[in-house]
Amino acid sequence: MRTLVLNAGYEPLAVVSFRRALVLVMNGKATILAADGEHPVFGITDAFDRPSVIVLRRYVKIPHTRSVPLTRRGVLRRDGNRCAYCASFASTIDHVQPRSRGGADSWENLVACCLRCNNVKGDRTPAEMGWRLRVTPKAPHGTAWLVRGIERPQPQWDEYLAPAVAA
Repeated sequence: MRTLVLNAGYEPLAVVSFRRALVLVMNGKATILAADGEHPVFGITDAFDRPSVIVLRRYVKIPHTRSVPLTRRGVLRRDGNRCAYCASFASTIDHVQPRSRGGADSWENLVACCLRCNNVKGDRTPAEMGWRLRVTPKAPHGTAWLVRGIERPQPQWDEYLAPAVAA
């Protein structure tokens, strides 16, 4: 089970194992906000709920210069696994300006694409195909994009991630 770690200001910081979260709580560095009451952890003398969301007691400063790393999974997540051309389910990514024509590996040049559209488009630009992008690709921003493991959120995290996702 994974645990969402929130900074003292309630912005998402990390996703850690429940064991690491329990150690932070037991050492007084964090407080449990939400727990899984169905699967307690039994110690020698006590039983503890597995934390699903914890908040740190002290604020951890995060450098704002960190950029979101470019990954295939990130492009698919940014586009909601929907093809940029036809809006069907996307499992591949496509260079809007093909790499063979100088297209870069960047957030602004990569989009989620279904296999059919990717094969049909090939080494051409959307303009040459008479296609239009549904949205203009751009780099994602916000603390939720910098947290590894948050791409598979658990239902207990919803109320703590909603402000970060909206930002």
